[in-house]
Amino acid sequence: MTTTAFDILSEDLGRRGIDVPHVLARLKQQHIETPSWGYANSGTRFKAFAWPGAARTTREKLDDAATVHRFTGIAPSVAIHIPWDKPEDGDYAAMGQYARDKGVTIGAVNPNVFQDDAYKLGSFGNPVSGPREAALDHMLECCDIMRRTGSDALSLWFADGTNYAGQDSLRARKRRFEEGLGVVYENLPEGARMLIEYKFFEPAFYSTDIPDWGTAYAWALKLGEQAQVLVDLGHHAQGVNIEQIVAFLLDEGRLGGFHFNNRKYADDDLIVGSTNPYELFLIYNELTEAAEGDIEPARDCARRVAYMIDQCHNIEGKIGAMILSVVNCQEAYAKSLLVPRQDLAQARAAGDVLGAHELLNGAFKTDVRPLLARAREELGVPVDPYRDYVASGHDAALAAARGVAGGSGGGFQ
Repeated sequence: MTTTAFDILSEDLGRRGIDVPHVLARLKQQHIETPSWGYANSGTRFKAFAWPGAARTTREKLDDAATVHRFTGIAPSVAIHIPWDKPEDGDYAAMGQYARDKGVTIGAVNPNVFQDDAYKLGSFGNPVSGPREAALDHMLECCDIMRRTGSDALSLWFADGTNYAGQDSLRARKRRFEEGLGVVYENLPEGARMLIEYKFFEPAFYSTDIPDWGTAYAWALKLGEQAQVLVDLGHHAQGVNIEQIVAFLLDEGRLGGFHFNNRKYADDDLIVGSTNPYELFLIYNELTEAAEGDIEPARDCARRVAYMIDQCHNIEGKIGAMILSVVNCQEAYAKSLLVPRQDLAQARAAGDVLGAHELLNGAFKTDVRPLLARAREELGVPVDPYRDYVASGHDAALAAARGVAGGSGGGFQ
């Protein structure tokens, strides 16, 4: 009988005390949500380069998301952005059914309160009542869209802030935000969650109204159990330890979800794991340690985290880039499942600094491709999703069918 790469890896993992069938089961249960706007012609703040075959309508975006799920097996839901994904006939129930017919579901609903001229001075933070009321009406509309599409998450990012010192009262802006968020929270669909995203910079130059995870966390505590913090990997200053933020929020039961992407210096919307795969692994390590542990509320919180991608691919293709994003998350998760938790706990308790560090690094350095290949075989998807997608000729077929469209809904969060 021929010895395979999977057999060799399984034997090695067994010696490390890793339960391979358990790891495979977890890998097959993984769920990564892709964003509708990532399939359209959208890109940087400076220029969006049109890609032949990019999605032009919401249904085409759903088609492309279904293609990613078909090649990966772990991307069964699609985040939508309103109004970018408003159906022409206004029938959101039909949109939800179309998604299901394609083999995916509607995930988080993302309101847009940053592109209209009325929001020049902000949305919920605006000193003028009219724009605040318009923003609230839009948020309530999105809560209704959640009910009609079956969504269970409202994902909130605000561009609100000020450009000049003295422009507005910082405390007044805080109070306005709390008032608006409170009304939205009370109108969430039953069982749904509000995920509050933060960003320490951009687009405001002097102050941003939700500048850090602490602000989002404080408001989540005030609002209630269904309000949680959303972490975008690109929304931090250089050198910030994102996995420490993740650990804190997990321990508090307030980590709601992620917007996965990658960056070099700022919110660049690069393919997740393309710049700093070690950071992605360390984040997954915290999530896996909590989910596999027995400490509440961290365990229950980790098992409810919404894993969402937020990327606007600008100089590369859309579907292939999204497949790589999903695969990179899959690889990081697989490696986190290989950390020998008991050995690591013993090394930590003994104060074995380098021993603990090397146990973690040993998992990160493991070639998990044979493990992922087996999981994909059992899921009934290609062993090498990206290579098979490229070989399928799907990009060329879409280019021939759709041509080159202009912008069709995209932005920057």
